[in-house]
Amino acid sequence: MRNAFEPEDPITREIIGKSIAIHRLLGPGLLESAYEFFLVRELTKSGLKFERQKPLPVEYDGVRVDIGFRPDLIVERQIIVEIKAVQKLEHIHGAQLLSYLKLAEIETGLLINFHSDPLRNGIRRMSLSKTKPGFLGGLGALGG
Repeated sequence: MRNAFEPEDPITREIIGKSIAIHRLLGPGLLESAYEFFLVRELTKSGLKFERQKPLPVEYDGVRVDIGFRPDLIVERQIIVEIKAVQKLEHIHGAQLLSYLKLAEIETGLLINFHSDPLRNGIRRMSLSKTKPGFLGGLGALGG
């Protein structure tokens, strides 16, 4: 959820609005791939540019490899959207999103758990620069 001190972001607002509309119609219970498909459809209709399942290579000690890191969506090269359909968001889901943000050098991410009801309880907006040193310190209680 957006912190009251964070600036309003029209792209994340649009992604969240479309996700809520999908959830209102379909409800919880489908696979992640179904929610991703319908969110892609809505983003296409709205004219937002996105990349789906884009590989993010990892570099270590001068060696760059593509070993399967693929965020669900990168919207307008500004926001990574990671879709879940799980009983409850866990710490590892937030760590995954933060890893994607770091690898892609993108500031903002959305973690959306379509199994939450209401959906707003399963949406987490995360910011790479607002995480504490140690990388995972900014996850807090994920819930949802």
